[in-house]
Amino acid sequence: MRAFRYLVLAGLIGAAVTAQAEPVTYKLDPGHTNVLFSWSHFGFSNPTANFGLGEGTLVFDEKNPAQSSVEVTLPLADLDTHMSKLDEHLKKPDFFDAEKFPAATFKSTKVQALGGGKFKVTGDLTVHGVTKPVVLDAKLNKSGVHPMMKVQTVGFDASTTVKRSDFGMGAYVPNVSDEIKIRITTEASVPKADGAQ
Repeated sequence: MRAFRYLVLAGLIGAAVTAQAEPVTYKLDPGHTNVLFSWSHFGFSNPTANFGLGEGTLVFDEKNPAQSSVEVTLPLADLDTHMSKLDEHLKKPDFFDAEKFPAATFKSTKVQALGGGKFKVTGDLTVHGVTKPVVLDAKLNKSGVHPMMKVQTVGFDASTTVKRSDFGMGAYVPNVSDEIKIRITTEASVPKADGAQ
């Protein structure tokens, strides 16, 4: 009977440890992360630019997604439209004012599971020195051991729409659209113990 109690107690302790260990911390991979934003240019075209990922940390709990979180930094020095003159213009004071505000950031405040690998991620987006709440529609693409790096990896897509005028960047509205569509795809892996990638 004592042995049985010991086994039950050990099982309960093991379950408690497992439950507490569920959230996994991942580092976002800049080489497999795109943060794309697009806009309408006089209604004729819909240009797209890519923010370069500086740093990103994702805490993901598959069994209890509400315990998950994400935080990223997007340095404006890496902003890329594939047109150098446009890159320079977007970094000027009438848009991002990159010299004064060198990075955009996002920090989640709430993660809600919708089922089927879909989530609502609410957080604070800071751009141009202004912080506003936004909601990302996110989808888990895959979770498992990366076949090359041999570490636990997750991949997500996400999207949202914001108004740039809300962040103090209303130049040329409405000819250049106020609404900015943002699409994200990312991979994130558990860092290796030796720090190697």
